[in-house]
Amino acid sequence: MSTEFPSVEPPDETVLREAEARHAVLTKPVGSLGRLEELGNWIAACQGVVPPKPFVRPRVVVFAGDHGITAQGVSAFPSEVTGQMVANFLTGGAAVNVLAQVAGATVRVVDMAVDADTPAAVSQHKVRRSSGSIDREDALTREQCELAIAAGRAIADEEVDAGADVLVAGDMGIGNTTPAAVLIASLTGSEPVAVVGRGTGIDDQAWMRKTAAIRDALRRARLVISDPVSLLATAGGADIAAMAGFVAQAAVRKTPVVLDGVVVGAAAVVAEELAPGAREWWVAGHESAEPAHAIALGHLNLKPLLEFGMRLGEGSGAVAALPLLISAVKVLAEMATFESAGVTNREDTNRDNTAPEPEEDTTA
Repeated sequence: MSTEFPSVEPPDETVLREAEARHAVLTKPVGSLGRLEELGNWIAACQGVVPPKPFVRPRVVVFAGDHGITAQGVSAFPSEVTGQMVANFLTGGAAVNVLAQVAGATVRVVDMAVDADTPAAVSQHKVRRSSGSIDREDALTREQCELAIAAGRAIADEEVDAGADVLVAGDMGIGNTTPAAVLIASLTGSEPVAVVGRGTGIDDQAWMRKTAAIRDALRRARLVISDPVSLLATAGGADIAAMAGFVAQAAVRKTPVVLDGVVVGAAAVVAEELAPGAREWWVAGHESAEPAHAIALGHLNLKPLLEFGMRLGEGSGAVAALPLLISAVKVLAEMATFESAGVTNREDTNRDNTAPEPEEDTTA
């Protein structure tokens, strides 16, 4: 599959206006449900119908991969945790599994570059084991990067064709906040100290090592920022490249996506370069505690639904926000109108209270 994406059509503007008009006649003051109304309008526009249909197959896809930069001491956890967590996802023991169950979603795990053997069910798209240490070498070859993007596109198609009507992209990979920070910094013109975060909870010494690694990787990344595929190959990883392909293709397929934290945010920033306009099909589930994430969301002009200080990844913050989307749909679809409930609308009151025009005096 090519890395060339077709033009992305935006959500239906006419349907958006119809949804706004429906909100105006529901039994509440207009705008009184705040962003919940905006969210419902957006979902209606994505679906192309008012009222919007309830979601029947919310789907979380977690992209897993290891990163060579971990060897430079930028993470509080060793790289073997990635493979161990893949097993944890498969047995339903991770945070995203629990949160997905609450939200009525199911979870799929994809091994793109885990530095361990994983079951065939999750490794069919695997590009390599781990990635290069991006402070001194490319993460991937260009061919590997193109394969990863194509895998993400194929996975989006598989899920949409299987009936997924809202998608969540999640990540798992020790060290992955370092390439995420580099990608975001390179495309937003930010400096290393503005994007470096604590990741899995690193101490001050590890923070300084991470800052240096981002600085060195950023020097290499800025040489190729005009080519998003080369940028992903230079400073990303197979998991992030696949996520970029995934969220871009979801937009092509007119399927809404709830974005998670900084790693998914980095993939989204690159995806918008690959498929301009894709961001119109995304909503930010939350704002991560990682500083680079706020920069990414600002760049994409996306406002988070939640700000809980979360920084786990896995898609956990996006899934935590998923019930808000479900509520927004139900409000727009199931609330009574003023007419159907027999409730007086303010507009009706205004009309009733309008004094009649005085008759012209013709006695003079």
